[in-house]
Amino acid sequence: MRTTRKSSESLRFAGGRFSGRLKGKMVTLGAALVALLSGNSPVAALQSSASVSPATMLPIATIDDRFESYNVEMAEVIGGKFWKPYDAATLASLKAKVIAAKTGRSASLVIGEDPSMFQARAPIDLSNPRLRLLASALGPAYVRVSGTWANSAFFSDSDSPPAQAPAGFQGVLSRFQWKGVIDFTQAVNSELVTSFAISAGVRDAGGVWTPRQAQPLLQYTQSIGGKVAAAELFNEPSMPSAGGAPPGYDADSYAKDIAAFHLFAKTAVPTMAIVGPGSVGEGGVMSSVMPLLSTEKMLESSPPPKFDIYSYHSYTAASIRCGSLGSSAQTTAEAALSERWLARPDPIYAFYIDLRDRFEPGKAVWITETADAACGGNPWAATFLDSFRYLDQLGRFARRGVAVVFHNTLASSEYGLLDQKSFEPRPNYWAALLWRRLMGTTVLDPGRAEAGLHLYAHCLRQRPGGVALLAINTSRTQSRSITLPMAVDRYSLAADELESSSVKLNGETMKLGPNDELPALRAVTVEAGASTLQPASITFLTFAMANNTNCH
Repeated sequence: MRTTRKSSESLRFAGGRFSGRLKGKMVTLGAALVALLSGNSPVAALQSSASVSPATMLPIATIDDRFESYNVEMAEVIGGKFWKPYDAATLASLKAKVIAAKTGRSASLVIGEDPSMFQARAPIDLSNPRLRLLASALGPAYVRVSGTWANSAFFSDSDSPPAQAPAGFQGVLSRFQWKGVIDFTQAVNSELVTSFAISAGVRDAGGVWTPRQAQPLLQYTQSIGGKVAAAELFNEPSMPSAGGAPPGYDADSYAKDIAAFHLFAKTAVPTMAIVGPGSVGEGGVMSSVMPLLSTEKMLESSPPPKFDIYSYHSYTAASIRCGSLGSSAQTTAEAALSERWLARPDPIYAFYIDLRDRFEPGKAVWITETADAACGGNPWAATFLDSFRYLDQLGRFARRGVAVVFHNTLASSEYGLLDQKSFEPRPNYWAALLWRRLMGTTVLDPGRAEAGLHLYAHCLRQRPGGVALLAINTSRTQSRSITLPMAVDRYSLAADELESSSVKLNGETMKLGPNDELPALRAVTVEAGASTLQPASITFLTFAMANNTNCH
């Protein structure tokens, strides 16, 4: 295989390794090649090469241009208590809880209650130039400002907000902070998605939701030139007690609340799409360890809840912060590349899409929260190891026609795309940027792949007739091979250590320039024929000259 870099710099593949031909198969040269010839290779022999035909790939789904979106939690905006960062002492304590909690349920997940899980944080600076630069590069996107704190945040519609929230609320959202949200979304080529307070402070004598907080918030938004593109009534109604809903909140309560919200929203802001229900926890491993309000019961209650867009949250595990939920809700770094782990979103999708088909057939689907794990993410969520899950989930959801996926979060906790203190990009940010630059809105069928080689194809962004192929080699030890029918540009992500906080693109470490300039995403040109994918690597291949008629 002959390759050329689209710059004057010398060629380097992922991890500084080159590839070449040996007896018709692609192998790694150097020490690994000597070991292979001697029969002592740490890298298993290559499988037969998978073939792709980009010119004839058929469309299977269409996604929103803002498919790759993200969350900025209300706790970040107002400065509430959010997931406590890991340190050595905290990790040791949390791991002990995981071991102790073989089974059972959490005593409580009420926001801010457990000091080993939560920590007070200052409001995020949404005017930060680095933050805006990096968010802009992911645009166009939706920014969802919601989360559990939004369920009970008091919007102070004055220039002098109270020092403490009034009775029936927890936390204060000031005009200044909300204007910062509006300014941020406008500056980074995004549209705003949010939710509203549903705590005791907004309820009438009968306990039903009223717009006494939603109305002034939306009026103020319009007065400063902002717009809410879409809104869920509140965050995660399947966990009402943890989210600030009144005691005894049930499916009938939700139906009455949604009816009141629907009447208000369609009258006051007819352009705002109503999204819901935004449930979490059902259909996967979390359902057996969490006390949940059934989404099915909510949707079959009277009056029937109605939405413009159907939504749910997809968390396939709880982080070790929530070890008290029990070991069955946990995962490990060792499992992060396994087929079983990467397939965990599938039963959750099947559960919620069945409800969509029964109660809201044909409605577009948004996943309004997803990440490595609930409760802020596991320690390796901030490393390259999680980029496999991140991109594989995007590929899986796109194939199923999920219109928009909101990553939690942009810049908070371990699962943030950016470090919450420095806003330094993490490996998932660079993965997100490559997806944004290359993967278009028409999803294609890439054909059958080898075991351990996950393939996802889209029309190439901004190149009529072009095709982009995402190839994920999930094996930690075994190379894979793809037979290419034409020359391609290749973008390979890898790291010296899987749990590294940095990542390399075609051998070059991805980092910001001296003035926070984004680096050039340099491709390597690969000729037609068998192309090797190194173990534990992620590769985007772009077929600019595919001339796929479905991509015009």
